[in-house]
Amino acid sequence: MAAEIESIIEHFKSYFEGHDFELMTWDTGPIKKIIPEFQVVKFSPGKKCDQWVYCSVGTSKINHETAGRYEFIVISPIETDRIVQMLAMVTYFHSRHGLEYTDTVPIGEPWLEGSLCENWLVSLPYSFDPSIELIPANRTRVACLIPISDAEREYIAENGLELLEQQFDEVKLKYWEIDRASVV
Repeated sequence: MAAEIESIIEHFKSYFEGHDFELMTWDTGPIKKIIPEFQVVKFSPGKKCDQWVYCSVGTSKINHETAGRYEFIVISPIETDRIVQMLAMVTYFHSRHGLEYTDTVPIGEPWLEGSLCENWLVSLPYSFDPSIELIPANRTRVACLIPISDAEREYIAENGLELLEQQFDEVKLKYWEIDRASVV
């Protein structure tokens, strides 16, 4: 398992080459019982992304019959341990419910203080080039967690993700902005 974890870390380090990084962990709650190796690689702003980027490591250890193997990414305008906690929470949720692209996950509170967004959308990593999407060493897909509002989550349920994504494109949404307004 150590080689698999190392290959995930190396994938992210290679993609974000030139960014300063730090390996972090979250020891509160049940995450270490499910994935003892769980970590997060935090990348400082740099040439690939001018925001903070947090990448889960070890989530892909979870195997579901109906869901694929994933690692998750969150883009944040601020450096905060809250994102490490959020990635641990989503990983735990994934272990119970088997997340896939286009799924939504209720958080129950704002993803960051001052935000209207209290849900995650599991998305393709559109903010990055396609080379980040697959970790070849263990055939793991990389998904971006996009914070969305309750109204946006309801809109997806009623109208489908494609229509919401069109609205995101129309306003050139910077979804990582803490105080962004809902597009619906």
